[in-house]
Amino acid sequence: MDFDLSWLLLGFPAAFVLGWLASRLDLRQLRLENRQAPKAYFRGLNYLLNEQQDQAIDAFIEAVQNDPDTQELHFALGNLFRRRGEYQRAVRVHEHLLSRGDLSRADRERAQHALAQDFLSAGLLDRAEAALQKLEGTKFENEARLALLAIYERSREWAQAEAVAQKLDAAGQASYATRRAHHLCEQALEHSSQGAAEQALALLKQACELAPEAPRPAIDLAALQLRAGDSAAAYETLRRLSEVAPMALPLYAAQLQQAAQGARRTDEARALLRARYAQSPSIDVLEALMALGSGPDEEASEESAASTAGTPPRHGYLRHLQHQPASLVAASRWLSQEKFSDDDRTHAPVQRALDQAARPLLRYRCAACGFEAHQHFWHCPGCQAWDSYPPRRVEEL
Repeated sequence: MDFDLSWLLLGFPAAFVLGWLASRLDLRQLRLENRQAPKAYFRGLNYLLNEQQDQAIDAFIEAVQNDPDTQELHFALGNLFRRRGEYQRAVRVHEHLLSRGDLSRADRERAQHALAQDFLSAGLLDRAEAALQKLEGTKFENEARLALLAIYERSREWAQAEAVAQKLDAAGQASYATRRAHHLCEQALEHSSQGAAEQALALLKQACELAPEAPRPAIDLAALQLRAGDSAAAYETLRRLSEVAPMALPLYAAQLQQAAQGARRTDEARALLRARYAQSPSIDVLEALMALGSGPDEEASEESAASTAGTPPRHGYLRHLQHQPASLVAASRWLSQEKFSDDDRTHAPVQRALDQAARPLLRYRCAACGFEAHQHFWHCPGCQAWDSYPPRRVEEL
């Protein structure tokens, strides 16, 4: 059978036409997909601007499916998941990015930072710590250190917190000396509770040198010196503190009075407290003066004699009311020491009512979040801010 060349001549053009048609179909499909991806992306942006997060997520998922190699879409989707509280989905998106071998170094660092934020938002502090530590030496280093510092402070890992704060201090962007002093004081408290007084003393002296104008290191150091029976050293510590931090005197007035009595320097302490009280009246300074046998004024012979006999000089509260006419605390404490003829019938219920009304006024209030407490905190348990509690009670603010 002879081969017919005419079929070959007809087959070449037909194959060419079929190949051309196939290529055109592929190009049209590619153009269609490329057009769909941007449309889905911009549709997601439009939903996001209109605060329609559910629709925005659906649009971004569609865009990612059409173009799985686009990093920006993954970042946008992961951030949306985190903002909605869907932390597991956010973690999966960012871990998928980190698993890609074609990711640039800048995008890898960005994905690592986003993953750390996912863990922080979810409250997984141990995993957040590990993720943040991998950002050392990147452009996110400073932000990662701040987050690590917050983690260590919240978990009360004070040695690690001080180490991170030291790095931040060395970076020179801000001073962390006072914060580091707080960390040293916290470590000193732990050592002191374990009976390691020498280690606690060394840490407190280091804190005083690091932040000489901060009141807490000196106050804690004086308390440790008083417990050790060294009243003279405690008085000298607080006397120096009164020169650099006079506004904090209400916090350590009672300690100063105790140290002065132990060191036999009551006259000097009385003059110091009276001078500070004249500048800024405070119920705590007043009661320290009364414990030393003196009221807020010079003419206190009657009160001094009464104090020596063991009776508190109640007239000091009356003089305080001259400076602070609205002081319900002073009025309540003066009334508690007064004697009336019908004491059993009226004094006790009136006293209870006044004490109950004055109790909230004796609290300390955080200036950052408004959290109130009966004791003064250096580290607010509400908002975790340092030195946010004024040294004066609510009534005196």
